[in-house]
Amino acid sequence: MATKRIGWIGLGNMGMPMVKNLLKAGFEVSVYNRTVAKAAALVELGASVAGSPGELWEKADTVITMVADDNALRQVHEGPDGLLAGAGAGGRVVIDMSTVSPATTKELAAKLAARGVDYLDAPVSGSVKPAELGQLVIMVGGKKAVYEAAAPIFEKLGKASFHLGEQGSGNNAKLAINLFLSFTMQGLAEAVNFAREKGVAPAEMMAVINESAVGSAFAKLKTPNFVNDQYPAAFALKLMAKDLRLVKEQGMHSPGGLVVEESFRQAAAEGLGEEDLSAIIKFIATKGL
Repeated sequence: MATKRIGWIGLGNMGMPMVKNLLKAGFEVSVYNRTVAKAAALVELGASVAGSPGELWEKADTVITMVADDNALRQVHEGPDGLLAGAGAGGRVVIDMSTVSPATTKELAAKLAARGVDYLDAPVSGSVKPAELGQLVIMVGGKKAVYEAAAPIFEKLGKASFHLGEQGSGNNAKLAINLFLSFTMQGLAEAVNFAREKGVAPAEMMAVINESAVGSAFAKLKTPNFVNDQYPAAFALKLMAKDLRLVKEQGMHSPGGLVVEESFRQAAAEGLGEEDLSAIIKFIATKGL
């Protein structure tokens, strides 16, 4: 079951602030990251560093992964220094907070179960700022008893967590959230672009939107991007494209979903992947959508 001793893999834009919140809450955290230098700031806060994913089991009973995609997740599990190789004792837990395919979750969960290790898929809704504030929304699949034991961890990372059923349920809920988010982003960008083409500046249009019935916290968050025409990545467009590919692979066939998936896929292919997902407006503008 989950304990105060946590191993953490993945110190990207989301992982770094999440680990800081756990350290502030008094958890004992050991980290592994392919780029070792990223861990330096966490060491100053009390974290220790492992030389490999498997080495984390020497210092932790619960290992949390927060990586970019399915391939990255498999890499930290497999191989002679991976989590699977070191997971020899019962009572241990792996919690994956990445956005990956439910099929990958079930595959890895089965392999870990054979070694006596429980597995939760617990992806999050929210980008960098909510991660910093501990205000993420966490969607969890797996055994309810394991979820309940991990609740003290989730309470320090998010404002709400939901147990949604068997392994893969958290993944599917996250993919549904990001499908909705893609509609929201595409629609907002198309509205701002249309207004701009008709002579209404983005600053003026966003002021109207933010005071209207269709205004939202998300629209307010992205307002500076459209006003300044700058798109620093809080949630990279390439990651949305990846998530929509996963949604499509899971059988999504709705007309709107297929159109938005194609839009983000093309935008990433045309060089916008490293920018924020709101940079979809640049793709829209060039395509005359």
